[in-house]
Amino acid sequence: MGEANTSSGNAGGARSDVVGSLLRPPELLDAQRSFAAGVLSPSEFKRAEDAAVDWALELQSSAGMDVVTDGEMRRLSFQSQMTAAVEGFGEWDLDAFLWGEWRSDELGEMRVERPQLAVVDRLKRKRFLSAEELTYARGRTGKTLKVTLPSPSLFANFWDAERSGDAYPSPQDFLGDVAEILREEVDELVRLGATYLQLDAPHYPLLVDPAYRDFYAGRGWPPDKWLEYGLELDNFVIGDRPGVTFSFHLCRGNQASRWLVSGGYDWLAERLFPRIRATRLMLEYDDERSGSFEALEAVPEDKVVVLGLVTTKSGRVETVEELTRRIEDAARFVPLERLALSPQCGFATSIVGNSLTIEDERRKLATIAATARSVWG
Repeated sequence: MGEANTSSGNAGGARSDVVGSLLRPPELLDAQRSFAAGVLSPSEFKRAEDAAVDWALELQSSAGMDVVTDGEMRRLSFQSQMTAAVEGFGEWDLDAFLWGEWRSDELGEMRVERPQLAVVDRLKRKRFLSAEELTYARGRTGKTLKVTLPSPSLFANFWDAERSGDAYPSPQDFLGDVAEILREEVDELVRLGATYLQLDAPHYPLLVDPAYRDFYAGRGWPPDKWLEYGLELDNFVIGDRPGVTFSFHLCRGNQASRWLVSGGYDWLAERLFPRIRATRLMLEYDDERSGSFEALEAVPEDKVVVLGLVTTKSGRVETVEELTRRIEDAARFVPLERLALSPQCGFATSIVGNSLTIEDERRKLATIAATARSVWG
């Protein structure tokens, strides 16, 4: 119940947190189209990206957030930095990250066929994934700056037996190289002064749905074995890094205000919460699809739960009073001093963005910050 520490590098005490992405401003989207068409030069496009990052940092800071990101303004998707920075994936576009059967009670279903993208050659890093994001943003904010990275096993579906087999005989061989690249990325980010890093792992909550557990089992990956291997890779990336806070984000899908699965964390809780080496668990809890807080009983005493109570899927207006009641409910399972607050996911998992406005986004961040101050001081 102590006062939130917003000084740079002390993410462990932050009470108002963010998951990562923000809606892209129209100027950046225009610049991306112009650059793709050859109208903008690389230097002109970089200035447009820089301006968008400045805008994102100001939006979060003026809202009163303890933690900020660069809004993932330099990415097409939250995970596209891997394919942009690493050779071996062949040709790819945004659809490579959107595939699936996406659902929404209000917007209806959106089915995106699985893309033909597959790893076709041994992976080779062309550049670091997020070093530019860190070095540019760190000099432009006094807040705790978070950089997000994908969980290695998120890329499992990019291995195809027919097309990938010459480069990687098994998916384990492929994912081992992905994890090595991400481990080296963390090494570089820490060398550059990063103090708060996050692994995004939205694929694990698919396992709360028995149909997805059957899907993985049918591919020769019994769910417990699949989860165990994924966590081994995650913990390899995290490593042992004194002075660096890691968070671990779990959600049930977030694309164009749609989602993939429903269900509480119960199947995952005892299998995952105590075993991941991250100290902050970013958990989606914005509506009834997320289940009850009872699963939080499996969170060990050395971890903070960041409650994703504010939806990024719509402009629904949350209030300080409503969020405070929800936090009090969660505190029956995890002490208040080990809780924090955030949106349930990013506002724009990709450049497509969710169905809300920038003003909705600003209001939601301000409500999170105000609630944190009210609850924790």
